[in-house]
Amino acid sequence: MNKTIYSRQSECLRKKLIEMREGAGLTQRQLAVKLHREHSLISRLELGERRLDVVELFWMSKACGLKPDLVASDLMKELEKIP
Repeated sequence: MNKTIYSRQSECLRKKLIEMREGAGLTQRQLAVKLHREHSLISRLELGERRLDVVELFWMSKACGLKPDLVASDLMKELEKIP
C-alpha cells in the first residue's frame, strides 16, 4: 500500500477542505483563529503536508458552519468515485 498522503483520495480531501473554508468565506488565518490553532496548520493541511484526522475534520466542519455528518458523507461519496 502506498502512502495515503500522496493518493488521489488525499487530494480529494484537500480540495474538500479548501471548498469548505472558502464556502464559509474564511481565510486560512480566520479558520485557524476559530479553531484556536496556528495558521500554518491550515496551510499544511490544504497543501497535503500534514494528515487530517477525523476529529479535526469534525472541528473544521463545525468552524465552517457545516454539519460534520453531511461533510463526511459527501466526502465518502466523492472518495468512492475514485478508482
